[in-house]
Amino acid sequence: MKFSIVATLVVVLAIGCESSSLVKRDIPAEIETLTKYFQDAIEKVKSHELISQAQGYLEEGKTEITPLTDKIQEHAEKIQEQMKSFVSDIEKQVRPMADNLQAQFMPLVDKMQAQFKPLADDLQAQMEQLFQTVVDQTKALLPPQ
Repeated sequence: MKFSIVATLVVVLAIGCESSSLVKRDIPAEIETLTKYFQDAIEKVKSHELISQAQGYLEEGKTEITPLTDKIQEHAEKIQEQMKSFVSDIEKQVRPMADNLQAQFMPLVDKMQAQFKPLADDLQAQMEQLFQTVVDQTKALLPPQ
């Protein structure tokens, strides 16, 4: 009986040593797996924090820029109103000069048209006559049908 207890104890110790050596071999792999898992989890949390932080910065920037854009819009509208009056004043000053210039040039333009009209009509008549002569001579060169 003592012998069976000693034999059982030896077997248990052998199995224990064998299993502890297996456990020792697997522990580094498991630790590495767990370390990688936690590193991935930390990276995800950091990236989520970075995204949240970036969104926060964007929101802050937007709230800071909005009043500036409103001020710029107001200034642009004021400048536009000032330009309207400025352009209106210039138009009031230039309009009489333009009307005067047109009044002075219209008789010249009418006179030039009166002089060029007979020349253009004569040129057109000569071109029609030349064309007709070319047609007649071409017909004369063709053999009779």
